[in-house]
Amino acid sequence: MVLPNLKKDFRYGSLFFILFFVFKTLHVAAQGGKTVSIIGVGDMMLGTNYPSKSYLPPNGGSDLLAEVREILLDADVTFGNLEGTMFDGEGSPKTCKDEANCYVFRTPASYIRHFSDNGFDVLSIANNHSGDFGPAGRKGTKAVLKNAGIAYAGLEGTDETAIFERNGVKFGFCAFAPNSGTCDLRDIAGAKSIVASLAKQCDIVIVSFHGGGEGADHQHVTKEKEIFLGEDRGNVNKFAHAVVDAGADVVFGNGPHVTRAVELYNDRFIAYSLGNFCTYGRFSLSGPAGIAPIVKVFTDENGAFLKGEITAIYQQKPHGPKIDPEKRVIKKIRELMAADFPNSGLEISSNGLISKR
Repeated sequence: MVLPNLKKDFRYGSLFFILFFVFKTLHVAAQGGKTVSIIGVGDMMLGTNYPSKSYLPPNGGSDLLAEVREILLDADVTFGNLEGTMFDGEGSPKTCKDEANCYVFRTPASYIRHFSDNGFDVLSIANNHSGDFGPAGRKGTKAVLKNAGIAYAGLEGTDETAIFERNGVKFGFCAFAPNSGTCDLRDIAGAKSIVASLAKQCDIVIVSFHGGGEGADHQHVTKEKEIFLGEDRGNVNKFAHAVVDAGADVVFGNGPHVTRAVELYNDRFIAYSLGNFCTYGRFSLSGPAGIAPIVKVFTDENGAFLKGEITAIYQQKPHGPKIDPEKRVIKKIRELMAADFPNSGLEISSNGLISKR
């Protein structure tokens, strides 16, 4: 009778068990957590045929986003602020005393392809130019976006929120501004209610706001109410913190036409202004108005910040955004963050990598 080699069998059995346990642990870890990527860019106005078609780009704007296309496509969700209207109707344009300096924007409906072809999933229509052509302009713009399958939000009472799904994640979106007809940035209680409702229905909530003073003298987040040209443009710091407290996971600001600082608050990412991203022909691009970031935020499946990336771009008339080899906006954001949010818990490398401190 041959006795079994119990010691040898035990050793091999133990090794098999250990290997099986390690494999299962790694498999569960790989399957258990999902990383979500969200890109945010700032103001977009791809050219206007009002008051003259001379303000439209050549070749129907086909080259406007060519240099940044691959970047914009590389995310679960890509967001931007649609500054103006996009439709082919007439509407009732805002009255301008001086047509040469008339900043009323109507982009042809066919230009929607530049958003859909370059990966945009959701746009804000809460800003001071969404009403440039009255109710007809807003109605026409919404129809163009809906037909293209691009989500949108930001109008009071009618289009306050949007819910959409990407790669198995349900996203909620809402947008605010201090302008007539939009969801009011200054009504913080109302904003919190909208965000809280979305948070109950969605995995991740993205909030956009259009607020604060404009131009080179308004690059800093004052943490106070901002009055610009006699208008109350809101306290964007108070607003951003309030919506995060209510359930927002990523907050993208726009409106100042210059880039502002970023912040980590309660483990959620806030960008206070993403500047001018693609604003053809009718926007000042001098100094800090001509540089802007493409911000890519990575979160877990519950919206908590993991890391981020900044791609520096610049604009000069008459072209769209181009990669900035000097990375000027990264330097600017690092400078502004050190001044405005020194204890925000974020670090930004010279190459634009954003990490927790």
